[in-house]
This record gives sequence, structure tokens and C-alpha cells, in this order.
Amino acid sequence: MKNKTAIVTGASSGIGLLTALKLAGTHFVIAAVRHPEKAEALKQQIAACNAETSIAVMELDVTKEESVASFSDKLKEYGAVDLLVNNAGTAFGGFTEDLSLSDYRNQYETNVFGLIAVTKAVLPHMKKNAGAKIINVSSISGQIAFPAFSPYASSKHAVEGFSESLRLELRPFGIDVAVVEPGSYRTGIWDTSFTEHVAFPKPDSEYGPYFERISAYIADSRSNYGNPEEVAELIGRLALKKRLKKLRYPIGKGVRLLIFLHSFLPWRFWERAVSKKLDQKRYLK
Repeated sequence: MKNKTAIVTGASSGIGLLTALKLAGTHFVIAAVRHPEKAEALKQQIAACNAETSIAVMELDVTKEESVASFSDKLKEYGAVDLLVNNAGTAFGGFTEDLSLSDYRNQYETNVFGLIAVTKAVLPHMKKNAGAKIINVSSISGQIAFPAFSPYASSKHAVEGFSESLRLELRPFGIDVAVVEPGSYRTGIWDTSFTEHVAFPKPDSEYGPYFERISAYIADSRSNYGNPEEVAELIGRLALKKRLKKLRYPIGKGVRLLIFLHSFLPWRFWERAVSKKLDQKRYLK
């Protein structure tokens, strides 16, 4: 199995780091990171696992055309690519009226256009390799949107649509495409990206009380966030399958039930349930 090559983007932390380490048991892994000098946690884990011969850390900024082109050129050294895990992502939040168009563009540059750019760059290295796989890390937000998360949720909806179309395009070549849809997990995207890229309402904003309720709900939910190793384990299992028979692989506590209810409940009932959840007394001041 070690003659198989896998690429994992956003591998410096969180799900990407854990996925790279997991795949190193069965693949040679190219761990793509935006800033190699800041990937100390990944390098320490590689050393701790004695995986120096199984993982190569390579620079890749998915939002920069020249970086993607350079990355694609370097891939020639490794031959055919068997697996691409598009994991690089960030999170912007806030109410639409408080967010700038630049916030939305920056969100999409990483989560959507960056993912598409890397996919286009890697595909020529996969086309002649029947059985190759592309796994795009989406989110439950790719199917269910939440207030004050419109940049993130809409970007993940875009990833879902792109993945569905791409799967049908590549089917004749024997290349499978799938999306992994994690619920809430303890990863740095919520501790860093979202807090750094959130548009807080102004002190006199009409959105202020609503934002406080949403923030309180998120804080209250943190204790139920899952271990991101579960997501890495799922990706590791999918990587070893001969074919990926499904497009979507949701994972996380209560995720499947939420998706089912969102799909089959009349909208008015779903909307009422979300509003009731956010209007609980403990979230009101």
C-alpha cells in the first residue's frame, strides 16, 4: 500500500494534521501547508510517529495561483496521485449586514476557489489512475445553515454542489469523489479562524441581543464537540475502499438525525425549532 500517494491540504493542524498521520500508515503522504515554518505541531507529530519516510511537508497556499502551480509542478516527482483530501479551510461569521463583500470573497477564496484550484492542479496526476479518490472535507453546514454563519455555510454549500458535479464528470474515468460532512469538532477553525474573522455587531446594533444568544448557544455546545480523530479515522477508512459508493459521508453526534429532520420536516417546523432553540431562557439576558 505504501506505493500509493495521498495529498492532504491544510495539514498543519486539526483534521488535516490527524488525517495526514492516519494515512501515513497506508500511503506516502504529501502534507500541504500554507506556512511550512509554522507547521511545528505537524513536524513534531511526524517525528513522534517515526513517519519521516512516509510524510513529506510541502508548501501550498490554495488561494495563490503561483503557489498552486508550483505545487502541481513538484508533484511530477511523485508519479500518480491516488488520493486527494481537500481539507484546507477557514471560517468567517457575523450577520450579513455587518459583513463586507471582502469577507465573503476571502471566505470563498479558501473554501471554494482554493479547493477547485487544487483539484484542477492534481487531476492530471490522477486521470490515468483508475481507482483514485478525491475527498472534500465539507461540513454539516454544507447542508444546514445557521444564523450568523452565512459566509461559511454558503461556501460549504458550494463545495457540496461542486463535488456532486465533479463526481459525475469523473465517473467514466474510475475516479470517485465524495464529501465528508463533520458536525462540531474540537478543531482550531473555531478557536482561531472564526474568532479572527467574525464581524461583531456594533454596540448599538439591533443584531446585538440576537448575536449574544447565538454566541451563548455555541459556548454551551462546546462541551459536546467531538474528537477530530473520528473524522481522520473515517477518511482513513474511505481511502482503503475499492470504490466510494456514496457521495456524502456525514459524521458526528446527532448529525445524521439533523440532516434527516432538515430534509423531511416542512420548513416552517424546522424554522420554528431553530428559533425556539436559540430563544431558550438561558440564552436571554
